[in-house]
Amino acid sequence: MGRAKLVDVEVMFSWASSMIWKGLYPILSLSKTVYQKGISLTKKAMKQVESRLQRNPLLPKWDILIQPL
Repeated sequence: MGRAKLVDVEVMFSWASSMIWKGLYPILSLSKTVYQKGISLTKKAMKQVESRLQRNPLLPKWDILIQPL
């Protein structure tokens, strides 16, 4: 895998848009939303989110498939 110095948004988009998986390219969009710090989900809300996660047993912390609602 090549290396890229991700110095700005244009470079990141260029690098990410060149990725391909099973013949598909990613759909990219930039969110400029600034989120508040210190906000957390309740345990009940977090369980609902976690029920949609499928973790790869080889890389459970890093390779996660999120099922849409």
